[in-house]
Amino acid sequence: MEAGPYGIFQTVADLLKLLQKEHIRPFASLPLMFMMAPVVIFIAVFTGFAVLPLGQDFPGSSMDSGLFFLIAILGLEITGILMAGYASGNKYSTLGAVRAVAQLLTYEIPLGLIVLMVIIWTGTADLSEIGAGQQSGIFNWYIFSMPLFIPAWIIFFICSLAESNRAPFDLPEAESELVAGFHTEYSGFPWAVIMLAEYAMMLLTALLGSILFFGAWHTPFFNVGSFALADWTTGPVWGVFWLFSKALIFVLIQIWVRWTFPRVRINQMLAMGWKYLTPFGLALLLLTGFIKIYLIR
Repeated sequence: MEAGPYGIFQTVADLLKLLQKEHIRPFASLPLMFMMAPVVIFIAVFTGFAVLPLGQDFPGSSMDSGLFFLIAILGLEITGILMAGYASGNKYSTLGAVRAVAQLLTYEIPLGLIVLMVIIWTGTADLSEIGAGQQSGIFNWYIFSMPLFIPAWIIFFICSLAESNRAPFDLPEAESELVAGFHTEYSGFPWAVIMLAEYAMMLLTALLGSILFFGAWHTPFFNVGSFALADWTTGPVWGVFWLFSKALIFVLIQIWVRWTFPRVRINQMLAMGWKYLTPFGLALLLLTGFIKIYLIR
């Protein structure tokens, strides 16, 4: 409460503090790899924002395979985390990095299946086209127009928690077991970069979920007679507002989950991914393909 009204400048104060703090490198670490790891993590996460459209007038780096590019570039984060844990020369960091690799690889499979569902249904991997197909009110959003997308979004959200290392899947940084996991030995600005990338990943997955399932930048309203609610809440500025409003709601849910649910064990985390989410995601993918090919030609 000391950093501005209601503590709203606390983030700025933390940033200024971390910029001034000394960065200590462990004697047993691998210097070049140790310093490059936060850079790799940062680049992998923030490159993903390049292909996200913020509206019809702000398509970003629009490409036909934008969705595939986004999933592929996020896989590079695993490399940075493994570099950070191994190069630290710390057994807790190494164990945290191994956990991170197992976790991210496990949950990228059901995440990829859900992404393929959307591609099959829309016929495109261009995020701008996927978003453009959900205009004209809330009932045209894919989450409501396609019943199978309701369980698909639940799987997507669970996978987004695992991809972001958020509770209850924060095993790579389990404080009660591994001190701080793969970033135990980091301090100062490199530590700030790793934390920034983690929270940016939360926002990135929330934005992606909004574009794939919840109407992207489109207003939830529709015109009713003389009440042109959709027309009044449509435009470039409104589009950015709606997209980020939806994404921030999902970020709030991610934070609420962290406050509410306890951390799962490593065997429970792997079992959920391999035994439940992957088979269920594969079944949803096959059903989507069947509906698209045989029922909606």
